[in-house]
Amino acid sequence: MKAVATGFLLVAVVVYFFARWQENAGAGAWVGYVRAAAEAGMVGALADWFAVTALFRRPLGLPIPHTAIIPTRKDTIGRSLGDFVGTNFLAEDVVRDKLRSAEISRRIGLWLDADDHAERVTSELATAVRGAVQVLRDDDVQAIIEHGVVRKLVDQQWGPPLGRILGQVFSDGSHHKLVDLVCDRAYDWVRDNHETVLRVVSQRAPSWSPKFVDAMLADKIYAEVLSFAWAVRTDSEHPMRQAVDRFLVEFAEDLQHDEKTMARAEQIKHQVLEHPEVQNLVSSAWGTAKKMLLNAAEDSSSELRVRVRDGLRSLGARLHAEPELRAKVDGWLEGAATYVVANYRDELTTLITDTVERWDAQDTSRKIELQVGRDLQFIRINGTVVGALAGLAIYTISELLF
Repeated sequence: MKAVATGFLLVAVVVYFFARWQENAGAGAWVGYVRAAAEAGMVGALADWFAVTALFRRPLGLPIPHTAIIPTRKDTIGRSLGDFVGTNFLAEDVVRDKLRSAEISRRIGLWLDADDHAERVTSELATAVRGAVQVLRDDDVQAIIEHGVVRKLVDQQWGPPLGRILGQVFSDGSHHKLVDLVCDRAYDWVRDNHETVLRVVSQRAPSWSPKFVDAMLADKIYAEVLSFAWAVRTDSEHPMRQAVDRFLVEFAEDLQHDEKTMARAEQIKHQVLEHPEVQNLVSSAWGTAKKMLLNAAEDSSSELRVRVRDGLRSLGARLHAEPELRAKVDGWLEGAATYVVANYRDELTTLITDTVERWDAQDTSRKIELQVGRDLQFIRINGTVVGALAGLAIYTISELLF
């Protein structure tokens, strides 16, 4: 393109000298028009060559002011570009309008609703999980578990929170099924252990007591115990059940407010956590979890991957079918994006300015010229043509007037 633009200039030069030769040879009035057009074309071509060249270098190497604009003002241009992008592209209203018109949640929903797309996302997530798990050092993770999670359990009192949970359970009556189970098992045990009751009564009886008296007494006691167990089992309002309820409610209150009970709970907590089996479980927790995660991530038919894939498809279908959910997700995206541009706009535009500042001035000028130089050479061509037409018009008008 430089050669083409220079060719236009050379044509103007040749025409100009041809016209001057014809004028000296006594040619007609037409030659004046040709000379004026060619002369103005040369001036336009040279002026535009100077303007285009001054953007990237000093014309003819001369230190003319306000030339080599891009190399000398590269950093200023970078800062101006950063400010322009921050003001016009990272404005909150611009970002909101763009996200709203993009309908991101609807597009995500349509995309995730396809089997192959959900499988692809699941596969990528599995790859990410495998990479993250393999990068983590086992010793570091185990230390976090032991000194973070276990320490939290040790430092936190168990009594009050456990008491609140049990109090809620007891007030709701959710424990009655457990009481029913205990009553059923107690009745079944008494019913099936007649001989055991007889043996216990015989062992406790005085040595001088006759055997038949012991047997009669044992049968009587067994019948009373069996009757009592049946009554507790079948009567939901039995005094024994009410006594158990009162005991459990009081126990839940004591866990929250009684110092002795809370201290006992803390003692039991330490006994549990210091038990060798619990210590072994904590020590092997990360190894077990890591193995489970890797196996689940590797197996495309694992329960974890199947649930993730089904969950993604379900999410996609809901995003496609439920305008309320789409509006909520779009609101989250808009809020997150506007928060980022409102609080980190300067950091984002700094990426532009810092990058431009690191560029070499001459290399930057050369790259920009390669990108836009073709269009800039058309300026030179247009300058030659427009200059010639302007010169022709001016000469024609002057001839008509004078």
